[in-house]
Amino acid sequence: MMSTKQAAILASLAVFGGVLLSGSRGHSFPQGEDESRANQRSPLGWERCSTRTPTPDEVTRIEAATAGRFWPSLATGSVSVPVWFHVITSSGGAGGVSASRLAAQLTVLNDSYGGATGGAPTAFTFSLAGSDTSANDAWYAATPGTQAEKDMKNALRVGGAETLNIYTNNMGGGLLGWATFPWDYSKRPSMDGIVVLNESLPGGSAVPYNEGDTATHESGHWFGLYHTFQGGCSQKNDYVADTPAEKSPAFGCPVGRDTCPKRAGLDPITNFMDYTDDPCMYQFTPDQASRMATMWTAYR
Repeated sequence: MMSTKQAAILASLAVFGGVLLSGSRGHSFPQGEDESRANQRSPLGWERCSTRTPTPDEVTRIEAATAGRFWPSLATGSVSVPVWFHVITSSGGAGGVSASRLAAQLTVLNDSYGGATGGAPTAFTFSLAGSDTSANDAWYAATPGTQAEKDMKNALRVGGAETLNIYTNNMGGGLLGWATFPWDYSKRPSMDGIVVLNESLPGGSAVPYNEGDTATHESGHWFGLYHTFQGGCSQKNDYVADTPAEKSPAFGCPVGRDTCPKRAGLDPITNFMDYTDDPCMYQFTPDQASRMATMWTAYR
């Protein structure tokens, strides 16, 4: 049965003739931003993901560590991941997230990883372990790699490697979120988790990124997935065999996009690990599900 998201994409395709883009193509970037980072931004100025790109040496090491070994398979839905939400507000209380929106975000995660939106089901389900709220102006504006991020996580993080800690704040600069990888945990366990813009949760104001799929995307990194466009048109690209190669991130919902015409398949614009709008994303692939299970067994 076709999911709501799949049906919406097909309906839009019929109306717009196959190329869907959100917003204007022209916009300015923050002062001092380099071109490479600017190219990671949507036409509306959003930076979909600030998760660090692993170095080639790191990728080689990680892939070698998990390749060619037997990893027990994990049945669909067999792993329940405890989730802690840490809601960060300003000292004046701005940026609060209601319990109902946190519950809606948890539903999005379960639907996305359970295959309800039209993709492959994975081994993972998500259950609420707890939530807390902290009023702290520095944490409210924390960005990747800052002292504020370190202080926030050191103070709030709960659980072990198996616990998904989700921090919501108003990071600014057009950022939507970032994550740590599972292999990072052993070196810096206190930094483990994902941070997402508060208005990216379901019902937020960060249109077209307000259906909760920023958390879906960032938790994909937390489980060990790369971006679909990592490695561009190279043979190994994102180290997942059934995601077609993609030269660069896709924005909006550009149905029919093909940036690697010499490689099989159109760009995987509906994949949760691309940069398209939330309404366009609906799937993980079977090999992504398998990779996440392997990384979970190896590192979590």
